[in-house]
Amino acid sequence: MNHAASAPDARAARIVALDTLDVRFPTSRELDGSDAMNPDPDYSAACVTLRSDQPGLAGHGFVFTIGRGNDVQKAALDALAEHVVGLSVESIVNDLGGFARRLTGDSQLRWLGPEKGVMHMAIGAVVNAAWDLAARIKGKPLWRYIAELSPEEIVAAIDFRYLSDALTPEEALTLLRDAVPHRQQRIEQLLAEGYPAYTTSPGWLGYGDEKMQRLAREAVADGFRTIKLKVGLDVADDVRRCRLARETVGPDIAIAIDANQRWDVPDAIAWLKQLIAFDIAWIEEPTSPDDILGHAAIRRAVAPMPVSTGEHTHNRVMFKQLFQAGAVDLVQIDAARVGGVNENLAILLLAAKFDVRVFPHAGGVGLCELVQHLAMADFVAISGQKEDRAIEFVDHLHEHFVDPVVVRDGRYLAPLAPGFSAQMKDASLQEYAYPLGAAWR
Repeated sequence: MNHAASAPDARAARIVALDTLDVRFPTSRELDGSDAMNPDPDYSAACVTLRSDQPGLAGHGFVFTIGRGNDVQKAALDALAEHVVGLSVESIVNDLGGFARRLTGDSQLRWLGPEKGVMHMAIGAVVNAAWDLAARIKGKPLWRYIAELSPEEIVAAIDFRYLSDALTPEEALTLLRDAVPHRQQRIEQLLAEGYPAYTTSPGWLGYGDEKMQRLAREAVADGFRTIKLKVGLDVADDVRRCRLARETVGPDIAIAIDANQRWDVPDAIAWLKQLIAFDIAWIEEPTSPDDILGHAAIRRAVAPMPVSTGEHTHNRVMFKQLFQAGAVDLVQIDAARVGGVNENLAILLLAAKFDVRVFPHAGGVGLCELVQHLAMADFVAISGQKEDRAIEFVDHLHEHFVDPVVVRDGRYLAPLAPGFSAQMKDASLQEYAYPLGAAWR
């Protein structure tokens, strides 16, 4: 399908507004998304739109949160308006690396990080909106837009500051150039086969045993080869739930577990040793996401159980150190946590160099829609790998998006519509706007 014919014309267009909106979904009512550290999440998005003076020419992004604090995240987005309003669209989309560096380089805003926390996540959303805008102009889904950039263009988008002891621009170019001869074949393969998915839908900690087992059986019937369970509240409950899950899905389905940062390092080691017998595919976020050496200690102590983290890892520098320290067997990337597409490209290149598998984090409202593009671009243009990894999938709230994910037989189908799949439907924005939308009144 060729969307290029209807692509908007960006010549002479300028950004006239950075529109923001606090959108929240009351998922806590059914305990969807519940885990040991977040028992009552309301999946939320601080939405941002880069609006131009040309009708129909806009870029969309958002920051995922779980309720309270979404207003704070929106305020951070509002603070970036002065950096983008008045810019020409061409100056943004023709230099996405420079655009991101101008935002992260603001000397006063940088004090709030640097490159971490609420402000960095806001920058990431605006940067993602710029990539959405660029892909729409070219009439391509974002994964394909990235995958068809030259190696030099991808490297130019990345900030290698603080990375050169682990990955230099020259090494990144080599990785990317090595992939070029295989790109077209991988694009065709992706379009034909899709990208593997795993599901957390059965595993929310607030679900009872019967519901967990029913959803696990349904996941296997739907083609998923890996399910994930939340753990960390009570060790006896975790042993029982892991045993029930294993009995339900059998020996050939992988079971991952996720503690969402619940434990101190000694507690994690003692707890996980009681779960090794269930052939765990990986333990995710066993301790503080900032504790690189703690993850390394846990990994040594609970081997052969693989250890992972990443959805709360602040930036490319922390990922670099996780790889350098041998602290993880695999990582999650998050499309709405770090500083946008640019920084996630750096992380994917680091993972490729250190031969660490990437299982992107998704599930929260819109995260599946976003991160599928990053994983697919990685397969085509960077790692060339997809069958030894998978994108998280949770079947919540996709109906609110203009271009929702499609998962069939346990695999993400490659999006075809132009952009980053980040745009919500107008009716959903109105209904779930907080606090005055109909869903909250």
